[in-house]
Amino acid sequence: MIRVTIGRRPSDGTISFFRIEGHAFYDEPGKDLVCAAVSAISVGTVNAVEQVAGAMLPCEMEDGLIDASVPLELDGRQAERVQLLLEAMVVMLNTIETSYGEYIQIDTEGG
Repeated sequence: MIRVTIGRRPSDGTISFFRIEGHAFYDEPGKDLVCAAVSAISVGTVNAVEQVAGAMLPCEMEDGLIDASVPLELDGRQAERVQLLLEAMVVMLNTIETSYGEYIQIDTEGG
């Protein structure tokens, strides 16, 4: 199962980190559409944050893991863009969970 943890700041509910770990085992490796979708969404979001918002998310990526944190030192416009992209990622992951809930679980910490 893929486990997604979204960390939110208690002060304002903004996303402070996300961690995605595990494998869906929906199908064999290379044919697993749940893993492929989650990977595309999460890696695409990290890339979009860099290219659209101009911010770097410190992150660790390896097989079955992406762990990213949101820096506190973003200017106002950057922070807004980063949060918009991350909230869009959460919506997309929730959509996958709605259809494939036995393969992905999303939890929220804080806020």
